[in-house]
This record gives sequence, structure tokens and C-alpha cells, in this order.
Amino acid sequence: MDSERLIAGLWCSEVLADLSDYFDDQLPPERRAQIESHLRGCAVCERFGGQFSAAVTALRRTLTEPDPLDQGASARLRERLRRELK
Repeated sequence: MDSERLIAGLWCSEVLADLSDYFDDQLPPERRAQIESHLRGCAVCERFGGQFSAAVTALRRTLTEPDPLDQGASARLRERLRRELK
């Protein structure tokens, strides 16, 4: 990272390495607070963290909401399951 900075006792690369766990709430409270302090003081990490969060949120929404099944496919699936379960 070209603008590697030490803020709140963490280097930017350390914050970026922990972002996924941070957004998944998988970090101990002390580490979470340290990352939040770094993000408040580092515009680069704050901007990247915001973009990262938006991407993760969009992916989760996309991956958890299946496309609706069209009526023909639904009918074929029900028929096949009915035959298989006999």
C-alpha cells in the first residue's frame, strides 16, 4: 500500500487484513475499537472500508435472494419429485 500509515497503533495493511472479520463482527472488542479508531483517522482506509462494506452487503443480498423460478420449471420440478418419491 503506497500510503501505509500507523494510526491508533495499527498499520493500514493490518486494518485491511482484518476488515472481513471486522464487518462479520468476529473480532475481540479491543481489536474492533482499535480498527474503528484507525478508520476515523485514516481517510484511505475509511473510504476503502466503506466500499468493501457496500460490496459485501450487495453480495450477501444477491446470494441470499434466489431468482424466482418460472412456472414451467416449477411444474417440471414438482412432477419429477413426485415420480422420484414413489
